[in-house]
Amino acid sequence: MSTLRDAAMTSKAWPFEEARRVLKRYENKPPEKGFVLFETGYGPSGLPHIGTFGEVLRTTMIRRAFEVISDIPTKLICFSDDLDGMRKVPGNVPQQDMLAEHMHKPLTDVPDPFGTHESFGHHNNAMLRRFLDTFGFDYEFYSAREFYRTGQFDEVLKRAVERYDDVMAVMLKSLREERQATYSIFLPIHPETGRVLYVPMKEVNAQDYTITFDDENGTEWTLPVTGGNVKLQWKPDFGARWAALDVDFEMYGKEHATNTAIYDRICEILGGKKPEHFSYELFLDENGQKISKSSGNGISIDEWLTYASTESLSYFMYLKPKTAKRMHFDVIPKAMDEYDQQLRAYADQDAAARLNNPVFHIHGHNVPASDMVVPFSMLLNLASVSGAEDKSRLWGFIGRYAPDASPEKNPQMDQAAGYAVRYYQDFVKPAKVFRAPTDTERAALEDLRDRLKAWDGGLDAEDLQSMVFAVGKDHGFEPLRDWFKALYEVLLGASQGPRFGGFIALYGVAETIALIDERLTAA
Repeated sequence: MSTLRDAAMTSKAWPFEEARRVLKRYENKPPEKGFVLFETGYGPSGLPHIGTFGEVLRTTMIRRAFEVISDIPTKLICFSDDLDGMRKVPGNVPQQDMLAEHMHKPLTDVPDPFGTHESFGHHNNAMLRRFLDTFGFDYEFYSAREFYRTGQFDEVLKRAVERYDDVMAVMLKSLREERQATYSIFLPIHPETGRVLYVPMKEVNAQDYTITFDDENGTEWTLPVTGGNVKLQWKPDFGARWAALDVDFEMYGKEHATNTAIYDRICEILGGKKPEHFSYELFLDENGQKISKSSGNGISIDEWLTYASTESLSYFMYLKPKTAKRMHFDVIPKAMDEYDQQLRAYADQDAAARLNNPVFHIHGHNVPASDMVVPFSMLLNLASVSGAEDKSRLWGFIGRYAPDASPEKNPQMDQAAGYAVRYYQDFVKPAKVFRAPTDTERAALEDLRDRLKAWDGGLDAEDLQSMVFAVGKDHGFEPLRDWFKALYEVLLGASQGPRFGGFIALYGVAETIALIDERLTAA
């Protein structure tokens, strides 16, 4: 363990770099609360999207890294701001007109348009927890509704009344002049309409911890700040939550980065110690637009898991968190193959290299062995040329290529075969476009076919690759990648593809000969 810990203390993997910053908070004495608290926040104004999952996953990776370098216990809280007022109706849910009637009510007081839960907020919270539970995250779920209404937030809310002017001074600096005139850190929840009100305060009373305000109709109300009668504006809520829970670490998207100083200062005014932060870049859809839970663009967790493994999604999330990444269906095959490459490398790596390997941060100390005998990209090409309708078609080829492999002995392989067929049917098949070969390409393809007919070298992928390579050189392809591009476009109907020698070994020599003849005849 000491060797592992020593390696972790110098590892350049970003989860260890962040974990070491958290550990510095307690280099003099351990936390009084008895554990280090990691937190993630979630706004349930729409269905949970893949960015929310990424936030919890990445925080878990840092938490796991912290547990390697320290014996201090840890805890992860997923906090849902479900007392937030619904400011717009999400475009990707049913019963739009019904929802519009409940604008500005707390999300946990808005009826569930799906009819399955107590409220829209409860529905979205349940969706989030289902997603997180799919991945086996170790977390505690906190609801803002419960946090405010059961009194857990009361002490910090009272402190916010006592230090109202100090908190307001921080906020007013960040607001335009016209907004300053009506701004208050407190948002009352109307006793009659149940709506979250954005109104100025007439009085904030530190003697009895009440606020006085006029509602939209000019009626004056006085409410206690405790017991769920008010909530804090979202920026003060960040800092107040950190102070109330004594949060040690929270990450968020770059859209929050400019507010970090505000969150920190409010946390300190309210008696807390500002946590460590990590600002990550956002995910983009196929058009380069930010993924939004209200518009439902981009790829969802369920969609990714239809075509690829949970581990491949975790791998994608691990990579370069401070770089904006386009996240669409076409990134899936690469993520599947790269994850497996890292899994294979892990077995022979020393402690330092393992801590820098993404699979350690995905699996911790329980990294499985790979049973993939064929890369996912190869399975896709195999599904494409064979027109596979189910994975049993692929296993016919796999079994011949690797006789010892089977669905029972190679569950990762079996799962990947199923994903490959689904991906082929939904994305590859509709987009397949074959082109006719040029005269030079036709001559080379006929030569390749004839050499395959005379081939007696078995199914060694490297030997076959060398032979394919030699055909391209003999026919003057320069650069040689143009030869392989021709193979993909003429034979597979795609612009890119696998190492062709490996493809022949898997698909079969006789089958490849037939494929070449078929495409030359069709052209």
